[in-house]
Amino acid sequence: MSEAILQVENLATHFHTEEGIVKAVQDVSFDVNAGEVLGIVGESGCGKSITAMSILRLIQQPQGKIVHGSITFKGQNLLSISENDMRKIRGNKISLISQDPMTSLNPVLTIGEQIMEAIILHQGLDRKAAHERAIEMLRVVGIPSPEERVDQYPHEFSGGMRQRAIIAMALSCEPELLIADEPTTALDVTIQAQILDLMRDIKHTRNSAILLITHDLGVIAEMCDKVAVMYAGKVVEYTDVYTLFKSPGHPYTIGLLNSIPRIDLKKDRLEPIDGQPPNLVNLPKGCSFSPRCKEVQPLCYTKDPPLITVAPKQKVRCLLREEMVQNASK
Repeated sequence: MSEAILQVENLATHFHTEEGIVKAVQDVSFDVNAGEVLGIVGESGCGKSITAMSILRLIQQPQGKIVHGSITFKGQNLLSISENDMRKIRGNKISLISQDPMTSLNPVLTIGEQIMEAIILHQGLDRKAAHERAIEMLRVVGIPSPEERVDQYPHEFSGGMRQRAIIAMALSCEPELLIADEPTTALDVTIQAQILDLMRDIKHTRNSAILLITHDLGVIAEMCDKVAVMYAGKVVEYTDVYTLFKSPGHPYTIGLLNSIPRIDLKKDRLEPIDGQPPNLVNLPKGCSFSPRCKEVQPLCYTKDPPLITVAPKQKVRCLLREEMVQNASK
């Protein structure tokens, strides 16, 4: 087993608003090894993207603040280094594939200029060499006629090609960790498959670690080695992808799996998770999932469950599972 390239421990990120403190991320821990894909999955608003922004220290201050925890990249705590040192890591050692390529690209700069910026800054190449490097990166991500496309503007690219350009930008400095925040959102299924194939090639050819954020369990099954399931800012299940689909431990994970269509099961209707995610300003007492849980017990409304190990490669944040583990050990 290779050593973890990224370790996140007890991360908490809060935002101060007029309504109160939004506890967007609470007590989040996971690690990613080189050549490994960790998937973070959950409903909108569960803290997936804020976790990614926290790793890159892109939380807007003073409204947002990383309250506690540690983010260790290759043995270095990113929360303790200067902003100048952090800039040397962003886009160089750690790159981000943003969620929306339509708004992430600057409309008044050519695609080539936007790719070249990071190359000149981090690699120290002159403009001519950086231009050639940008063409090479567009070719790597499968954009046809890169010599012509490099001097075109974002509006001249389709949605799928813009996403490829974003990936080319992220890969231009050969990062060791790639954070992909819902890289297939708003793309048709054919383009989605091509983007996922491209990311799979990146994993195998560059041995890059990938943190893949998505709400699509199909993408998780196809791409990931490990999975962190998030709900209300917390990791409620952390396991390998095989265990997640074979024997999910948390009721929320089970609910997510039951709410997606499956060819092998004949169902007249899908099984939705009743209710809505909680207000992160005013979280319910006890387990955050208790108002929506089909297995809820009286204790769940008063006690906040810890993340416990229920199997050799599986951790679950659930009082019912904790009780089952305690009974099995007696």
